[in-house]
Amino acid sequence: MVDIRKDDIEEIIKLLPKHIQAPLKKLDLSKLIEVVVDVGRIPEARFSKNKTIMLGEQSASRAMIQEIIEQIGSFNESNRAGLEGTLHRISCVRNKTNEIVGLTMRIGRSVTGTIEIIKDQLEINKSVLLLGPPGVGKTTMLREIAQYLSSQKEKRVIVIDTSNEIAGDSDIPHPAIGRARRMQLPISKKQHDIMIEAVENHMPEVIVIDEIGTQEEADAARTIAERGVTLVGTAHGISLENVIQNPMLVDLVGGIETVTLGDDEAKKRGTTKTILERASKPTFDICVEIVDRYTVKVHRNVANSVDSLLTNNPILPELRTRDKETDKVTILEPAREKARIEELRGLPFAKDGSAIGIYPYAISKSLIKRAFASNSEVDLKIVSTIDEADIIFALKSYAQPDAQIFSIAATKKIPIKIIEENSLADITMGLEEVINDIPYVDKDWTNVSMPSYDKSDFQGDFPRQELKLS
Repeated sequence: MVDIRKDDIEEIIKLLPKHIQAPLKKLDLSKLIEVVVDVGRIPEARFSKNKTIMLGEQSASRAMIQEIIEQIGSFNESNRAGLEGTLHRISCVRNKTNEIVGLTMRIGRSVTGTIEIIKDQLEINKSVLLLGPPGVGKTTMLREIAQYLSSQKEKRVIVIDTSNEIAGDSDIPHPAIGRARRMQLPISKKQHDIMIEAVENHMPEVIVIDEIGTQEEADAARTIAERGVTLVGTAHGISLENVIQNPMLVDLVGGIETVTLGDDEAKKRGTTKTILERASKPTFDICVEIVDRYTVKVHRNVANSVDSLLTNNPILPELRTRDKETDKVTILEPAREKARIEELRGLPFAKDGSAIGIYPYAISKSLIKRAFASNSEVDLKIVSTIDEADIIFALKSYAQPDAQIFSIAATKKIPIKIIEENSLADITMGLEEVINDIPYVDKDWTNVSMPSYDKSDFQGDFPRQELKLS
């Protein structure tokens, strides 16, 4: 199905005084992000693209805020509260005497249709790991997976909802998770404790986990998998290489150990005597790298993919795209992908003859698009693969000295522009610097020499061995 959004926005509106409801109802609320009410200030409705609209002309009073709080109930230790059966989150601001003087009413939306692109991989009873940068839709996809497996496939599903982002910040989980049961995180326990408790006490067939980020959680995931329970989870990272390079998470894909070969074996393999090998069977059988809501890369056999990376062989996952209008899924097999890559080699700097292709590495695509609007000097476009790119925009926190992106870029002779922070200001500045560095005449980009950025320019203590692709 094409993406369908449900936001229960009327549940937020009816909490507000009538003089605020009236101007709010006149607006297009499909892009509403939050409503902010602060003592002594006019309430605001905040929308995407940094758009803010004042709601009336009357400043909020303490009595107004108290009236809203009485409908919400109590706030927890994190100063948050939820509305029963919704994904909305209400957070409070307190003064120095602990009195509530402000409210942020965040709109939560459920989206269906996002898993069409990987639905076949959910039907084979294998554990699936979702990877992607912040904001790419991992949690949205995870929520729909819980609904699909519990309601349509009729499996016993338990959601470990640590931050209550999957099923909402209330005791009644949102209908978006279907018949799945939800376990929240008590103050006295940590996520890995709840993961084990779910298996021992509730006999699930599937456990859904958002953001596996510590060694304890990785160990718990392995324990669960060894007991025959299917796992669907997300982890920090953009690609499978990121997981391999993360000492906290590498066990999710089988772990890595150093092996010393004999002289004859090393000669036979054509390698050095000391090599890296996968230590054990991966916890997750399938890895899905989420590029955006309509593009993913699927490693259908994580064990084989990890082995290929450790032996410095090119790894070509299955590229899948989903049409925004028709929902048709197109699968580009690795062999076809390799042929397409070869066709791109040797082309001039701008691969389509005019527009400059920018590949975002942990950079917000929406922010890059907004930065484009302020730069009309050249034609620019965002590309979905490195092979289509003329330059890589990489977030500094992800492009550390041993990051594989440097070796890939060097092999493909693509320059990297480091962006300090994932903000509109920094991205715009980086874009301007690149444009100013490029000598051009009438947008003829042939034979243009771009400035390069070497990993030695960036400091950091990262002793892990660098993986390289040939």
